[in-house]
Amino acid sequence: MAEGEARLDVQTVLGSGTSPSVLERARVDKAELFVAVTNDDEVNLIATLVAKQAGVETAVVRLQSDDLRGTQSSRLRKTMGVDHVIDPDVETAQEIFELIRFPGASEIFPMAGGDVMLIGARLASDAPMVGQTLNELARAYEPHWDFLIGSITRSGQTIIARQDLRLEADDHLRIVSNARGRRQLLQLLGLGRQAIRRVTLLGGGHTARTLAQRLQEIGAFVTIVEHKPERARELAERLEHCVVLEGEITDADLLTEEDIGRQDVVVALTGDDDANILACLFAKSSGASETIAVVHRLALLPLVHEAGIDVALSPRTATANAVLRFVRGGEISSVTTFLEGEAEILELTVKESSLADGSVVAELPLPRDVLIGAVVRDGNAEIARGRTRLRDMDRVIAFTMPSATPAVRRIFA
Repeated sequence: MAEGEARLDVQTVLGSGTSPSVLERARVDKAELFVAVTNDDEVNLIATLVAKQAGVETAVVRLQSDDLRGTQSSRLRKTMGVDHVIDPDVETAQEIFELIRFPGASEIFPMAGGDVMLIGARLASDAPMVGQTLNELARAYEPHWDFLIGSITRSGQTIIARQDLRLEADDHLRIVSNARGRRQLLQLLGLGRQAIRRVTLLGGGHTARTLAQRLQEIGAFVTIVEHKPERARELAERLEHCVVLEGEITDADLLTEEDIGRQDVVVALTGDDDANILACLFAKSSGASETIAVVHRLALLPLVHEAGIDVALSPRTATANAVLRFVRGGEISSVTTFLEGEAEILELTVKESSLADGSVVAELPLPRDVLIGAVVRDGNAEIARGRTRLRDMDRVIAFTMPSATPAVRRIFA
């Protein structure tokens, strides 16, 4: 049995995705959706062309090149059979950018056009929320809730939040908040916002370049360490206000010389998990305020947390979330999944004449593993309550376990 089959309920085929015979063995002609997400744009395009010729209806393709994603290449993409383009590197850069703006959070995802923020954080032992039940929190903030705890991961088990649950230290919470509630929520979580002045990016790939550009826009002083001389020169030319150093990210002498311990944030985002983890551990031990490690091997995640690195994230979740938007389809406009825990966050639109249209949330036949978190109507985001009445074109944020997603679709379709 192949490794993928041993770990997941999937069929695996060994070979190149650009080979017609390999795709034939994979029965690509029976597929409704084809996804090409290797690190090589050319491989993804050729594989897509082969799949389209075999009869695949829809193809989702990862493209990293700015030229290939641009409007000038639209005819080429159409010729190759590309229906939808995704770029996990850009989405990963955006996630890191949001994490830098909210030190202490483990996940930050703007939803519904930014009107709603999904925040993931691990409860510190001294956080004001510790020891309170969700019902007690709700009573404290009646009648106007500006945030809602949607899911809780404890000892490796994730559940959709219920009112009688008492919060404990080290619980990993995922919470939706509107703009009004963010400051209050951060205080209850024991987190704070601070001006970010000095950021070091260890690795100079596409994600790093995108992130550096965003950080420069908010006035951060950015240093990039890149080991390939030609790439370092390219970054120095394209990022005029960044300091670009050529060297290995695990070179302790180099990091010490660049005063890594005085950085507000250190982000290690090369393709080498071991190097990323080691570099972050060195930065943390040297005094860096916040460390973020990009990790591709999910089995390393427990080690990262236990070792003291503040945040770990993976481009794999960005890829999965992008693809799931097309798999779920219909009234589901976005899906957010996580490295830790099975819960999904769905962004749905209420369809006219659906079961949800005109219904009160408390009366919807929702499975127990579903919680309506927020409703955005006419640009106004409100935290959902049992008495909230939904209507056509409302954008709804829902916490759900994967097994309950089909039931949610039936209610909103």
